[in-house]
Amino acid sequence: MPIRVAKPADAKAVYEIYAPFCQPNSNVSFEIVPPSVEEMEKRIFQTLKTYPWLVYESNGAVVAYCYADQHMSRAAYDWDVNVSIYVKEAARQKGIGKRLYQYMFDGLRTLGYYNAYAGVTLPNEASVALHKSMGFNLIGVYNSVGYKGGAWRDVAWFGLKLQPYVIEPAKPIKFSQLGV
Repeated sequence: MPIRVAKPADAKAVYEIYAPFCQPNSNVSFEIVPPSVEEMEKRIFQTLKTYPWLVYESNGAVVAYCYADQHMSRAAYDWDVNVSIYVKEAARQKGIGKRLYQYMFDGLRTLGYYNAYAGVTLPNEASVALHKSMGFNLIGVYNSVGYKGGAWRDVAWFGLKLQPYVIEPAKPIKFSQLGV
């Protein structure tokens, strides 16, 4: 299967996918300077302690990745995650994002999460289309929330219900507890 759990050794490939989104002319990420390969390695390592970080390989090369992270720090948000996905330009429009996200969402359900949220800087028709195709609904827009590339940028927030809600849900388990 081309989808697997990321390893810190994937940091260089992840960096190469992510760095173009950090450039001043890209409104996708609000980072202005791409994090170093070493920083990406730390991010992967730290994330995997609690949340999944997955990569998609094609012909032995990582061409996409997605991960989940804490939505908010208050205890009542423990069942919620933020999700992010990035696909290398040459690998777009091939269904890779959908397959990667679906695999991620299946894993998040197994871990015990109920809601996934994604922020999309506007305009970004491809990301909006991907999230809508996965069942996300627009929750709202933070107007002019970030300044990048000489303009104030809006961020649309999308939400996805991962599974039916229950009373007294068990706390989600940490990804590292799965032993994968």
